[in-house]
Amino acid sequence: MNYSIGFDVYGTLVDPVEMGQHLENLIGDKASEFGQLWHDKKVEYAFRRALMQQYADFTVCTQQALQYCLHVYQLSLTSTEQQQLIAKFAELSAFDDVIPGLKKLKEQGHQIAAFSNGPELSVRTLMANSQILPHLHHVISVDDLQTYKPNPDVYQYLMRRMQADMNSCMMVSSNPWDVIGAKSAGLQAVWVKRSPNKLFDPWEIQPDLIVSDLIELAEVLKG
Repeated sequence: MNYSIGFDVYGTLVDPVEMGQHLENLIGDKASEFGQLWHDKKVEYAFRRALMQQYADFTVCTQQALQYCLHVYQLSLTSTEQQQLIAKFAELSAFDDVIPGLKKLKEQGHQIAAFSNGPELSVRTLMANSQILPHLHHVISVDDLQTYKPNPDVYQYLMRRMQADMNSCMMVSSNPWDVIGAKSAGLQAVWVKRSPNKLFDPWEIQPDLIVSDLIELAEVLKG
């Protein structure tokens, strides 16, 4: 069976840990902690905005989360330094398994999309810089709906954009909340467990499939 597959971007297709290198240059030995808090807060801010129906695109969430982290760690970066740091998100590299995995999935006849909370132009630039874009059929952003995952509307939108139904549309993400959101909306969902130490939320909703990377996903779907 051929699927229409939406892939989460940050943490699934590209490696956000690379931001640590840029943070170290500006922040020093607190870079790892700072980077994790920054990631957690920007996701939290997106969740808040969706629930409050006070939408601003993910760039705003990223900027405001950075401001929060600077206050927490009592650090000061100039406006130019902050913009240069945020711009590095467009230069993240693909995980080693991503391009070979997407190639295999595409050869098998599956329809492939990057599906992100980020604005389409930003995501498309990132996908081009990471060499992923040629292996995609679509770049789809929740920005079109002015809300965020895991709002069920965005997963329904993914299906409409890919002209697929619940039986043929699949969400692939390294984020358990994204997998749970997609399953709750009726899609099939795959959790990419990129670290053996990662745990899935102990909810009544569980992934249809757990894989370690996209090459394994391609092997399973070849079935």
